[in-house]
Amino acid sequence: MDHLAAGLIDVKFASGGAKEGTFSGYGSIFGNIDSHGDVVQKGAFTRTLREWEGKSKLPKMLLQHGGFYGPVDDMLPIGKWTSMEENSKGLKVEGELFGLNTDRGGLIYEGMKSGELDGLSIGYRAKKYTLGTKPTEPYRTLEDVDLLEVSVVLWGSNDKALVSQVKALDLFNPRELERDLKSILSGADAVKAVAIVKKHLQREVEGHTTSSSRDEEAAMELLEAVKALRVA
Repeated sequence: MDHLAAGLIDVKFASGGAKEGTFSGYGSIFGNIDSHGDVVQKGAFTRTLREWEGKSKLPKMLLQHGGFYGPVDDMLPIGKWTSMEENSKGLKVEGELFGLNTDRGGLIYEGMKSGELDGLSIGYRAKKYTLGTKPTEPYRTLEDVDLLEVSVVLWGSNDKALVSQVKALDLFNPRELERDLKSILSGADAVKAVAIVKKHLQREVEGHTTSSSRDEEAAMELLEAVKALRVA
């Protein structure tokens, strides 16, 4: 996954007579290059939001993108989004937290109010994008995405949007990678190769590598592993 961020500097809890635990903010900011070199173009969410509207639903609200490597409980939604729309600034979201009277819900709520849990981040698959051709251009300009979830997160890869460490689900899909590798490897060897990539992605989530070094390092190790497995 990639990450697009919109920190709780942009997230505001409702006041007055509003329901406790309701808040608003930005899951993505248009035109700002994130730490992975990606930039979201205005209109990138138009189609996907229209499709969600047709289902009378909205993308899920998760914590840290469902944990990704964490326990099953991390995949449970921490609340629900009640509104999402594009405006001139970016993807504006409004939602409410679940279980404020529970240990988990109360901790999340207090973390957000204190500013320590201070980001939002989108999980998506890129449907249409343009690759930069010059060093001064973004790596990808995202023109159309499938929005799957918007998470409350600790850190953001987009300083202006301030939302976290897991943006694009299209960058690494274990099942799709495993399926593709099985066309040249045995099932067991394909699983081993996928594990190598997951190891490097885990390092990134923990903040030990940059996205560019992660990509290069994982690709080189995967290549060497594939060569070794095929020779064996």
